[in-house]
Amino acid sequence: MSDLDLFARHKAVLPDWLALYYADPLEITHGEGRYVWDAAGKKYLDFFGGILTTMTAHALPEVTKAVSEQAGRIIHSSTLYLNRPMVELAERIAQLSGIPDARVFFTTSGTEANDTALLLATAYRQSNQILAMRNSYHGRSFSAVGITGNKGWSPTSLSPLQTLYVHGGLRTRGPYTELSDAEFIAACVADLEDLLGHVRAPAALIAEPIQGVGGFTAPPDGLYAAFREVLQERGILWIADEVQTGWGRTGDHFWGWQAHGASGPPDMLTFAKGIGNGMSIGGVVARAEVMNCLDSNSISTFGGSPVTMAAGNANLTYLLEHDLQGNARRVGGMLIERLRAIAAQHPGVREIRGRGLMIGVELVKPGTDEADPDAAAAVLEVAREEGLLIGKGGGHNTSVLRIAPPLSLTVAEAEEGAAILERALRSAP
Repeated sequence: MSDLDLFARHKAVLPDWLALYYADPLEITHGEGRYVWDAAGKKYLDFFGGILTTMTAHALPEVTKAVSEQAGRIIHSSTLYLNRPMVELAERIAQLSGIPDARVFFTTSGTEANDTALLLATAYRQSNQILAMRNSYHGRSFSAVGITGNKGWSPTSLSPLQTLYVHGGLRTRGPYTELSDAEFIAACVADLEDLLGHVRAPAALIAEPIQGVGGFTAPPDGLYAAFREVLQERGILWIADEVQTGWGRTGDHFWGWQAHGASGPPDMLTFAKGIGNGMSIGGVVARAEVMNCLDSNSISTFGGSPVTMAAGNANLTYLLEHDLQGNARRVGGMLIERLRAIAAQHPGVREIRGRGLMIGVELVKPGTDEADPDAAAAVLEVAREEGLLIGKGGGHNTSVLRIAPPLSLTVAEAEEGAAILERALRSAP
């Protein structure tokens, strides 16, 4: 059966708003390492990893073996019973989180993790006010959509929460662009203090250390540490959304919050995506006082599934034993410099930004600062034809190419992908 036949069936039974990449959508049938194959047998270098989710490698033997062995014993039990793989993974994540006296609750997605963090914060603080960053994205649930600061991903203004948006997550656009990093941080802190002078008592600030859907944008290091000082004075919690930045992807740090750690760790961090290497794992790490604040019953039917926990444990072991954080720093740094050299020859590239293997290429109409989503879509198509899969995003009309390969990417593969992207930038209409 052709992709076109499958596309017709897809459209007949699935929602219109369920986005697909490419004019001729792609069916991926299998993968190995950093490569995937489509239904026609064409091979692609994967620079997006199922939206930053295939973190180590496709078909990683250690993970597939752990999943198979656990599935042969028992697939499901729920959190109503003791679950050894869940306890083991929770112990490791609590230790790695940097949060003192940490407790871990597992979910099935980053959306659900953020939803849980919002529930905990509002219950703990007895407030329905949430501070969120402009250009942010935190998931697809009703509450997560309600705090998302990116209109392209927020289909309704209705929300159970009152959301107040803070400036600072987007360094190279907005009113403070021309300031130095230190001046930028000072201006954003002053803006936050002014905002807090006009409202009652927000429950928490939720922030992505690097904004994912927003186009891999980030503030200067230390911004959230400066925010943390202001928040702590008022008892306001800090939630670090690490769904895309966790597990060493940024290279320099294991968690994105560590670039802003001068005032201590967050009260909560949320995680998902890469830890399962494709299996559905999300979760929240929180100080015990915050995690244990709920006064009603709560369980999870699928969170902490024995099979997904087995995958997470095997994947985390591989990540740590093979120093994939260090590989992300080394290979990612090389790839960023290679892309900056390419961008210097292309007038439509506004900026190459990112950290480790989390890289954004922002496109504009040459000679202007105007976003060029048509160019981004065209480059995506040409790259696919050349055998490279990348993503796109950005709060300014989806004009940012998003590059986030598995963290085991080799230098040769990084060069292969950069060469294809260079050709795509030159040849895209």
